[in-house]
Amino acid sequence: MKKKIIICCAAITIFFIGTSFKNDFFEISKQIEIFTTLFKELNMNYVDETNPGELMDTAIKSMLEDLDPYTNFLNEQDVVNYRINQSGEYSGIGANIRTVKDKMIILEPYKGYPADLAGLKPGDEIIKIDDIYIKDFKDSYNDLLKGAPGSTVTLTYLRQGKQYTTAIKREGIEIDAVPFYKKINENTGYIVLERFNDKASKQVKDALVALKAEGVDKLVLDLRNNPGGLLREAIEICNLFVPKGEVIVTTQSKVKKFNQTYKTKRNPVDTEIPLVILVNGRSASASEIVSGALQDLDRAIVLGDRSFGKGLVQRPLKLSYGTQLKVTISRYYTPSGRCIQALDYWNRDGSGKAVRTQEKDFKAFQTKNGRTVYDGGGIMPDVEIASSKNSVFTNSLINNYVIFDYVNNYFYSHQLTNAADLKYTDKEYANFKKYVIKSDFSFETDTEKKLKKLMTKNELDALGNDVKISYQNLLTTIEDSKVNALDAYKAEIENAVENEIIKHYFYKEGLYTYNLTHDEAVTIATKLLNDSSKYKSILQ
Repeated sequence: MKKKIIICCAAITIFFIGTSFKNDFFEISKQIEIFTTLFKELNMNYVDETNPGELMDTAIKSMLEDLDPYTNFLNEQDVVNYRINQSGEYSGIGANIRTVKDKMIILEPYKGYPADLAGLKPGDEIIKIDDIYIKDFKDSYNDLLKGAPGSTVTLTYLRQGKQYTTAIKREGIEIDAVPFYKKINENTGYIVLERFNDKASKQVKDALVALKAEGVDKLVLDLRNNPGGLLREAIEICNLFVPKGEVIVTTQSKVKKFNQTYKTKRNPVDTEIPLVILVNGRSASASEIVSGALQDLDRAIVLGDRSFGKGLVQRPLKLSYGTQLKVTISRYYTPSGRCIQALDYWNRDGSGKAVRTQEKDFKAFQTKNGRTVYDGGGIMPDVEIASSKNSVFTNSLINNYVIFDYVNNYFYSHQLTNAADLKYTDKEYANFKKYVIKSDFSFETDTEKKLKKLMTKNELDALGNDVKISYQNLLTTIEDSKVNALDAYKAEIENAVENEIIKHYFYKEGLYTYNLTHDEAVTIATKLLNDSSKYKSILQ
């Protein structure tokens, strides 16, 4: 009787699974057929000529917009760029470039590479590449700069209103995962890890071994502003500091084969060296795996501000004609079981925005030593530093390149031969405020957005002139508060301006050297490492 019941239950289960699969398959086939016929009829019968490629590109991107922002369609060129990002190698002029509308602006020429040797500076605007004007070119501008090593490209660019032309010979460019490492003092080392490409774990290991050879017995690992990258490199980096066989991260998915537990597989370099990891709101993905795993294993103290909270795993899947779909397949979980993901893209609010977990809903987890840590998205540091977190206003000044553009002008009107000589005065900050006020910088607060959404022109007209005047006065008051914000956030804005000035004059290498003695997070981390009793008490 028991066997009959079990067989009956199994048969029913198989029936429902099979039915569900058939229903899903039928629905997918049905929708593909509808779309195919629609696409065909549209292109054949629309009153004007259509561009099937552009229509399809728009259709695909619109479909993916309802998912998370990391699930993307990659065309042939996107696939090439994706591989470059993973490998950290390509052939070109060696510069970080910003493209916006019909402008192509040098953000940073990489030190010692062709763009730098040709004299290009941050802020130079490229207007012509060989015989092609940027304003007339509709595809990716960056593709024009890449080419075979040894080939020559001629650039025409603007600098402070004057036009210049230079010929640059392309060469192989290697993007280091570790652009800088050095001793902070006699026994404390500092390693900057900027990205998790193919070189990441090897370069961190090489830097660690080199610093230990110089007498370093304490270490600061800087993961601030590191957006992540390859999962395997994050695991390998953890393995430098923890024994073989430790669980670093698990992934959970609706597809069984994507459920994985990742453990360290090699012998470590040093399991005892005191370690502080620096993170901020732009430390994401693989950065959060490293910081979260070493926090959960009580192997490092995490210092700074809560990390970004990207706990979604992507995998590129090959499509036809050399294209790919980079699709989210699972979620990351730290060794204690915490989910790193901050935003829930599957449960959005009334305005369509992804929902963030509220602090009251955070769940508690235990580290290896029994310390309490919480989920809620991102990695919460053991030691918080207020200066590690910029205001929305300051971030807007940075992200809209207002500070960058201001420093371009500063660069050509000030002499600076040594980073240590930088003295950014109140008078200069007053000039910066004037620059921001005169610029077309537009910062819209959440209050403004809600007000403008709440009050349409027709609604204002219906409510009468008095309400319209009051509404406009309120918007004016909010606008004035933006000017006040330049004073309210002066300290963090000044810090951002000073960092940009240092980069303009002395490259990123100069900024990292400057930070050894001027960065608050580095200073606090160094003091903590040199106070062994406090270091141990935090981990216990």
